[in-house]
Amino acid sequence: MIGIGEHVKSTLPPEPEKATLEGKNKFLAFWFFLGGETVLFGSLFAVFLALRSQTLSGPGAEDLFRLPVVFLATIILLTSSMTSVLAIMAMHRNDLRMMQIWFLVTVVLGLAFLGLEVYEFAEYLNEGLGYTTSAFASAFYTLVGFHGAHVLFGVLWISTLLLKSKQKGINVVTAPKYFVASLYWHFVDVVWVFIFTVVYLMGKVG
Repeated sequence: MIGIGEHVKSTLPPEPEKATLEGKNKFLAFWFFLGGETVLFGSLFAVFLALRSQTLSGPGAEDLFRLPVVFLATIILLTSSMTSVLAIMAMHRNDLRMMQIWFLVTVVLGLAFLGLEVYEFAEYLNEGLGYTTSAFASAFYTLVGFHGAHVLFGVLWISTLLLKSKQKGINVVTAPKYFVASLYWHFVDVVWVFIFTVVYLMGKVG
């Protein structure tokens, strides 16, 4: 007797995430969502740039930022973007096990990034940069913290898909969910590249 998973594997189309109208609608809804997120992050970037020199004699970017730690966090997050690509490539091969492994690595790297961010924030707090210390502090914690919340959401989202993947496998219903989660993760990574450049690099070199 042929199992359900084996049947699905033999009939999976080359691009299962786009094989149904529901899957295409998920893409459309996701792009609308990204449009709203882009506007929101753009506003936070604009606020940060306007307030980055308003330190009220408190510690500023040049006093606080440690580029080696931030650079390590950047490498970790960019690597997680690559592992999510490998997960989707495995999905296209209908290789459930490898897709699960690469998504699991993505989750672990995301947690490592969040751990470094928590460590970074704790260090800044110890050095006197609370959320209300200055306009710079409020803008910095809001922008970077909001991005961190997106990373946490992505970790929880992919983890939930992983938990369900063993039962539901890869098919034209689940493939759009895996693919959209991967796109979301890329978006989070792209935003971080802008944060690394605009907040940290510009903060250190002016």
